[in-house]
Amino acid sequence: MANISTAGVDPTKMGVGRAIAVLTSGGDAQGMNAAVRATVRVGLYTGAKVFFVHEGYQGLVDGGDHIRPATWESVSMMLQLGGTVIGSARCKDFQTREGRLKAASNLVKLGVTNLCVIGGDGSLTGANIFRTEWSDLLKDLISKGKITKEEAKTSSHLNIVGMVGSIDNDFCGTDMTIGTDSALHRIIEVVDSITTTAQSVLLFCFGICSYIVTSALTHSHQRAFILEVMGRHCGYLALVTALACGADWVFIPEMPPDDGWEDHLCRRLTETRKAGSRLNVIIVAEGAINKAGKPITCDQLKDLVTKRLGYDTRATILGHVQRGGTPSAFDRVLGSRMGVEAVMALLEATPETPACVVSLSGNQAVRLPLMECVQVTKDVTVAMNEGRFDDAVKLRGRSFENNWNTYKLLAHVRPPETKSNINVAILNVGAPCAGMNAAVRAAVRIGIIQGHNMLAVHDGFEGLALEKIEPITWNIVGEWTGKGGSELGTKRVLPGKYMEEISLNIAKYNIHALVIIGGFEAFSGALEMVQGRGKYEELCIPMVIIPATVSNNLPGSDFSIGADTALNTITSTCDRIKQSAAGTKRRVFIIETMGGYCGYLATMAGLSAGADAAYIYEEKFGIRDLERNVEHLTEKMKTTVKRGLILRNENCSSNYTTDFIFNLYSEEGKGVFDCRKNVLGHMQQGGTPTPFDRNFATKMGAKAVLWLTEKLKECYRHGRIFANTPDSACVLGMRKRGLVLQPLAELKEETDFEHRIPKNQWWLKLRPIMKILAKYKISLDTSEHTLMEHVISKKPPVHMTLTK
Repeated sequence: MANISTAGVDPTKMGVGRAIAVLTSGGDAQGMNAAVRATVRVGLYTGAKVFFVHEGYQGLVDGGDHIRPATWESVSMMLQLGGTVIGSARCKDFQTREGRLKAASNLVKLGVTNLCVIGGDGSLTGANIFRTEWSDLLKDLISKGKITKEEAKTSSHLNIVGMVGSIDNDFCGTDMTIGTDSALHRIIEVVDSITTTAQSVLLFCFGICSYIVTSALTHSHQRAFILEVMGRHCGYLALVTALACGADWVFIPEMPPDDGWEDHLCRRLTETRKAGSRLNVIIVAEGAINKAGKPITCDQLKDLVTKRLGYDTRATILGHVQRGGTPSAFDRVLGSRMGVEAVMALLEATPETPACVVSLSGNQAVRLPLMECVQVTKDVTVAMNEGRFDDAVKLRGRSFENNWNTYKLLAHVRPPETKSNINVAILNVGAPCAGMNAAVRAAVRIGIIQGHNMLAVHDGFEGLALEKIEPITWNIVGEWTGKGGSELGTKRVLPGKYMEEISLNIAKYNIHALVIIGGFEAFSGALEMVQGRGKYEELCIPMVIIPATVSNNLPGSDFSIGADTALNTITSTCDRIKQSAAGTKRRVFIIETMGGYCGYLATMAGLSAGADAAYIYEEKFGIRDLERNVEHLTEKMKTTVKRGLILRNENCSSNYTTDFIFNLYSEEGKGVFDCRKNVLGHMQQGGTPTPFDRNFATKMGAKAVLWLTEKLKECYRHGRIFANTPDSACVLGMRKRGLVLQPLAELKEETDFEHRIPKNQWWLKLRPIMKILAKYKISLDTSEHTLMEHVISKKPPVHMTLTK
């Protein structure tokens, strides 16, 4: 994240004498409220005045009551609300110079010289025009007697910072726009419901007619579903949905299907049915086109499948349901991080600083020149219009291209006729979590595509020792993407006591490589396997560990599969718990989260649910800290604030237990608020995986097997596989901006084995944001500074890899 203060500057004084206005414009998106809330609260924290602009640019033009001072309390209880509470409107008046003159006059009269705009490319382009005209607008206002020269002098320059709020994720320069993840949640909910409906119909038919051979099933039970999702001329939602649900086909505007696609589609659907698939799913972006530029619609596809194949086909157009609902945890955290970054960018800007957009690249907040991003976004449209579809995919950015490459790897490919004679075994280790099955599915299918024989190991390392090993095929994993838990079975048992049996079975089944998917036990177990290479030569095979645990406590990766699903479970539960007290007196909730000694879930849930405090092991606290927290919350409760939320990581302290904290707050809050406590428990490990976890797991599974394939070529010596170098056993993880592989030996030095956490954890730098948003007057980290980057020079090279 950005530094919150410049050297020698008190961050609580950075905004003194300055004013910031925040508006939302264009189509609304879930998570905008989180961005507005963070902008207001961090602006006030810096000492600046902050104003709401209601109804977008229309409010800026109309002025008056549309531009109102924002207070700390005015943004309370906003995080869980969809849409934008300050309103959004498309404004024709602002497109005229006369309208912009009125808007400039309204801002000057209030002393506002910093404007934060949350919207899409059109809204941000309008803001940049406003900024470039600012000096001329002031001259016109002076000549018309609307403002004085003194007023013009104090408002001589307008700073603009944008945050991209759009469910379409169509703005180049950012990996994810605010609202995209929430829209994917709505879409996947529908896809899961549709899939369940279709399967239950088919299962019922199989149950009733079990005496009839499968081939005699009537075509009326051959179900196909066609789902149209939003996105205008961007296929991101459709593409990620296809990856997240294992769709049979996806149509996106950036990459129209080849001529003759109708035959190819029908052949594909027929093949999947013959292979035993119970239903077909086709995802269509609303802007999907063919090579000639003509639309491909739901109805057109329905007619094609019905007439040619005779399948019972259902078409669903989701529409604006994708904009609705509560924002996901990801969008709340993203909006909050971007809001902080936006305020800092405004207060650090000089007259020479170009208008910028705060953005997300991988896991890092970045600042990009607004008009460069707008230009690249327009370049995508030009490329599509000119039929340069490969360029269009590249211009969409690294994230989009990686998704497309992964989809291409997993779809429309027939396994090669010549086998590699390589056997790759896959096992799950540790506690189960949502997304494990998606990683297994991707690994199995990529392995089969590479010509390998894939083996499933049930019950982790114990299963590897006890010969719970069997072949796993393409069709077995077909519907695993959306399943929670672990279909392979998983145990926490480490391999140490079974090393001889494991080495014998590796030799017996001729296993050439291992994919180990799991939590800290997977990491520790793999280290034991590597250490055992000196004694057991059979263990000298390439191994890759894919982090999968709700605790997100593995070294080598910023994120673990399953953590996003757990975070959303905690966040939605906190929303419900807080709502349960609606209409009652002031109440504080003490909630215990999982995570072992890792405070990731407590901290990120604190950000996404708007907690007043989150107690974690990594940040030591004592009775004085608890006392200050109670006093702080008591003072807040004396205002209009009626809800308090305290999160506690399960192992944050052996003495300050959940009961202790509950009793302390109950006693000290007497007469002001009462308390309730909840221990969330194993519900955090359950449920179907979120779109993020499905997509992340799919890419991780695919990347792991591709890396193993290359590593096996390196390790092939004298007619056999021999791998004993440090880089032959790696953790695959996301670090800042991409997927990276790091040797276990290196990561061992970065690990606190006693507490099962990495020694350095990136998310700790977000904790001050949570505290400031809870109205604590603290300093923020000044060690990192987010510099302006460039998009034009960052255009991806012609050949991209899956790692980036």
